[in-house]
Order: sequence, then structure tokens, then C-alpha cells
Amino acid sequence: MPLQVGIIGLPNVGKSTLFNALTGADVASENYPFTTIDPNLALVPIPDNRLNEIARIAQPEKVVPASVEFVDIAGLVAGAAAGEGLGNRFLGKVREVNALAHVTRCFDDPDIAHVSPRIDPVADIEVVETELILADLETMERAIDRVTRRARTGNPKAQKELSVYQIQRDHLAQGGKITSDFTLEKDPALRELHLLTSIPVMYIANVSDPDDGDSPYVSALRDFAAVRNTEVLTVAAALESEISELDETDRGEFRKALGQESSGLDRIVSAAYRLLGLSTFFTTTGGRELRAWIFPPGTTAFDAAGMIHTDFAHGFVRAEIISYDDYVSLGGEHNARSAGKVRTEGRDSPVRDGDLIHFRANP
Repeated sequence: MPLQVGIIGLPNVGKSTLFNALTGADVASENYPFTTIDPNLALVPIPDNRLNEIARIAQPEKVVPASVEFVDIAGLVAGAAAGEGLGNRFLGKVREVNALAHVTRCFDDPDIAHVSPRIDPVADIEVVETELILADLETMERAIDRVTRRARTGNPKAQKELSVYQIQRDHLAQGGKITSDFTLEKDPALRELHLLTSIPVMYIANVSDPDDGDSPYVSALRDFAAVRNTEVLTVAAALESEISELDETDRGEFRKALGQESSGLDRIVSAAYRLLGLSTFFTTTGGRELRAWIFPPGTTAFDAAGMIHTDFAHGFVRAEIISYDDYVSLGGEHNARSAGKVRTEGRDSPVRDGDLIHFRANP
């Protein structure tokens, strides 16, 4: 499954502009075109220079990058949780994403309408987050009603679930958010509800100029994000959209002229990786296919084998692993083996970022 990032925010803050820029800009090459699944859903290959370097050495017939799926949600408004602006319909589309990119407007423009009388990114965020809390409260109340009937029969599992639901319901009612971490096992009773406030979030400050990173709007947003222990990315969505329309060969030169080291896609994907603690490992298949795989912390060799195919997990024998640095510095698998740089690992061995793995499994 790809990494999934939901793009949320108020109307007219630049969400769709950002979505269009991300899904059309700086794709690795024409061999990896993004796929529009429907008008607000797109699958985009994740740029990774390591993959390109491995491909240069291995010369595989096919290269498959890891991918990120962006879900663009129509602008939320006050009352969305109660159905205003078809809010419930749109909120349902983000319940199973891994992370949220909350876009806020951090620029003045009298020609672009805004839902509130003044530009205030923190106030805008609070409006949207209130709707997420209200939507989760409704979900929690339904869950409590459902499990109460079973709890009254003395069912111990139902009684435990009811206790968890009631505690979290009260926390939400006080304006809190469900505490969660992608890298930890959440309580199954809560995990099954796909609560919106349990999804990790980053804030995207949509600026009119890349040099506006220290504007009062962005500074206020950074202070707000610091309290939430998350990060703010400044992205000039309109400019990113313009760059996405350039020929691929011209994009790098244009960014260099602007003093930009990376694209909005690179920075948002990197932020999502940091937010969720994600890493990447690689597999090669007899010179035919090179593929990148996303994995969360705590992933073992056995877990990684199962990501590729359940048969690899069922028949797991061992994993033969070369670090990315060794693979590149030694010029490929053959030289790495000759130099004794192939690690033979068992099923419980942790996978590390950049590992190239060959799985041995019984049929």
C-alpha cells in the first residue's frame, strides 16, 4: 500500500492548487507518471536519488519507486461535521489516510475570497480541527451505543471497549484530540473507528512568495505548531503549480534560479516520513525489477517479506541484506558479496533504512 496523505483546510486556501502541483510536478521521469484515480485522488511516485543510483548500477529492466497517494478534500467549513458543505461526505474520505497536510493561507490577496474577514492561519486551523473533533464525537457516541448493549450482558471485551470509548469521548468533549502514533500499536477498539483526530498532521503555510517564510502569518503558525509538536512547511502553491507545467529538464534550472534546493513534493513527502517515522528498503529480482518499499519503525525481516508476498513470509528462511552505502561504494551485489558485506539475518532482525534485501524462502 502507498503512503496516503490527506490534504485538508478551509475553502480558498490553496488546497487544490497544491494538489495539482504535487501530482504533476517533479515526477521522477516519464516512466513513472502519476495516476489520477478520480478528480481528487492521485498516486505519485516518490522521488528517491538512492533508487536512481541503485538502478544505474544494477541496470534492471524495470524500476518501481515507492508511491504517495494524495487525497484532496473539498474545503471544510464550520458545521462540516453536521453536514454543512457536504462535510460528512468529505470527512469520510480521509479516515484511513496515514497523515494529514493541513493547508493554511498565509498571504493577502483582495482578489481571492476568504471565508473569514481576515487572514488568520491559526484561527482557520482551529475551525477545521473543531469539525474533526465533532465528527469524532459523533463516531464515538455511535460506538458507545453499540457496545453498551453487549457490555450489559457481562461481556468482558465489550466492557473494556466501553471504558476506552467513554474516556476518549470525554477527552474529545473537552476539545482534546485522540493521542496516536503511527509507530505504536493503538488500542484495537479505537483503531477500528478510524478517528480523524488520531491522524498525525503537518501544517502547510501557503505563501505567495518562497521568501515569505518569516512573515507574521507564518511565524504565528510556527508558534502554534511548536505547541502541537509538529512542523510547518512553507510552500508557494501557485508557484509550484507553474513549475509543474514546465518541461522536466527546465524545472531544476528554474528552481536553482529561485534558490530552491527541493520541490514541494520532496519536502512534503520528507515531512510525512519524519512525522510517521517511515523509512525505505529496496529489493531487486534477478536483474529484472528494482523496487522501493516504505516501512514503519519496528519492521522485521519477516514483516518486510510479508509486504512483498505472503508466500515469502510463510516460507521465510533468511534475509540477505546489503546496506545502500556498501552497495554503491562497492559497485553492486557481486562486489559486495566478495567483500563480505552481505548480512544474513533471521526473521526477527530489524530492517534499516536503505537496506537492499534478498529474501530466501521455501516454496
